[in-house]
Amino acid sequence: MIPERLEKVKEWCAANKSDLFTAVLIFLVGLGSFGLGRLSVIWPEKEPITITGAEIDSGVAPNGTADIATAAAGRAIKDHATSALGRYVASKSGAYYHLPWCAGALRIKDANKIWFQTKAEAESRGLKPAANCPGL
Repeated sequence: MIPERLEKVKEWCAANKSDLFTAVLIFLVGLGSFGLGRLSVIWPEKEPITITGAEIDSGVAPNGTADIATAAAGRAIKDHATSALGRYVASKSGAYYHLPWCAGALRIKDANKIWFQTKAEAESRGLKPAANCPGL
């Protein structure tokens, strides 16, 4: 009786080989997806990376390690912002003022730059803060 059943199963498997392969493949993909889903719950969540002004100025990462590129960028921004020329810049023919490191300010030719020490000084000339310059 068992040998007869075994023979019928073998015949059915031989006749339905492609369907059997598809079913096994779907089962294994589902099993793998389930396992990965369970693993993702177990893994610890990582804290998001945040950058604050103090970290940029000091060049020290939150974990206490010095980041040379961040320190150099922070010094360059700080030096540029407090230069003898001024803290804000505008174009002679423009309607907006920028911080010296903003994209709009970097596109102004040096010969066409007007420098201001305060926002009030720039606004007294009829200029408005640039919308694409964060920090204004």
